[in-house]
Amino acid sequence: MSNYYPLNSQQAMEYVDKLGIFPDHSSLVCREIGDGNLNLVFHIKEKSAATGVIIKQALPYARVVGESWPLTLDRARIESEALIVHHCMCPGMVPKVYHYDPGLALTVMEDLSTHIILRKGLMARTAYPLFAKQIGSFLARTLLLTSDIVLDPLEKKNRMIQFSNPEMCKITEDLVFTDPYYDAETNRFNPLLDEEVKKIWGNDKLKYQIAKLKEKFLTHSQALIHGDLHTGSIMVTGNDLKVIDPEFAFYGPMGFDVGALFANLLLSYASQVGHSLSVEERKRKDYQNYLLNTIEQVWLAFEQEFRALWKEQAKEPTAAAKGYVDDYIVRILQDASGFAGCKMLRRVIGLAHVEDLESIEDLESRAKGEKLALGIGQQLVIKGDRIQNIKDITSLVKKVSSDG
Repeated sequence: MSNYYPLNSQQAMEYVDKLGIFPDHSSLVCREIGDGNLNLVFHIKEKSAATGVIIKQALPYARVVGESWPLTLDRARIESEALIVHHCMCPGMVPKVYHYDPGLALTVMEDLSTHIILRKGLMARTAYPLFAKQIGSFLARTLLLTSDIVLDPLEKKNRMIQFSNPEMCKITEDLVFTDPYYDAETNRFNPLLDEEVKKIWGNDKLKYQIAKLKEKFLTHSQALIHGDLHTGSIMVTGNDLKVIDPEFAFYGPMGFDVGALFANLLLSYASQVGHSLSVEERKRKDYQNYLLNTIEQVWLAFEQEFRALWKEQAKEPTAAAKGYVDDYIVRILQDASGFAGCKMLRRVIGLAHVEDLESIEDLESRAKGEKLALGIGQQLVIKGDRIQNIKDITSLVKKVSSDG
């Protein structure tokens, strides 16, 4: 930390210039584009060029809160190394890493200016026909190929040490599994939800299931997971996809990444209700159906590739046991259901919300979408261990929607 200092735009530009990424005497321009909760992000390019490079620098505190919430700078190393691992398994599906500086806790990486954040695309009700197959493949490859099923046991345990990420895990443990379920200082929610939130705080059946999910997050070191795979961590074009921001990566339960993605697609689904005054009913329902179909297609793509990889690359002797892969996959889906529910509840009640819902300015309209999200989230948690196939999840969502 002694050599660390946060860059400004001029310093970021000078830093990249010294790396020799751009030709000598290039006329560079730089702007700070970070809009997330934790980091500085600089976009640097030649004046006449459309794209350049990105510098992402970790701050020693949470940007969304300030210096009162200190954070580890080691998350920059975790992110850089996770991107490198993911690139080996899924070439082209994560930004390329050009340079990592441990002293300044920064990574210089590929510029994705040609892409947009998936959340923004969903808010514009854009359909992405290739997305489900692409992200399903990414999940299958990054999860199975970093697990005990494929890796030598010693290599896997060494990777667990490499990606030990306790401070970032603690954020998830608190904000996803603990704080939303009592009157915590970090909570922030629409005042029109007061009655619903108090019911959640008093729902012992729900909190029992959440306790089991938290235990699984704490103890189930199944694979190298992204740890924060929401629709703001995926960038897309009409035919391409890049997964970004794996600074929460660690060895955890596979279903957490799958569930995080499902949760954010379902938050988009729920937000459509809040936007109903400004959108034709048919268009709203069509897009909700598209989102549910996308969830089904993501899972089917994931399962298909997961099974193929298991058959081709499994080295764990017990992997050949009859019925084992079938049971393994169902357990991932059940975990995904529960984790998705937790993530939905946290995004409505807890500290950091999602733009899908927050962009609805009228509190009553927003509350409609938020109440639907809370209803879906609770059912995904409570009924998660009964899920047997992906249509159980989408049918549950439809039932909650119709009952509401």
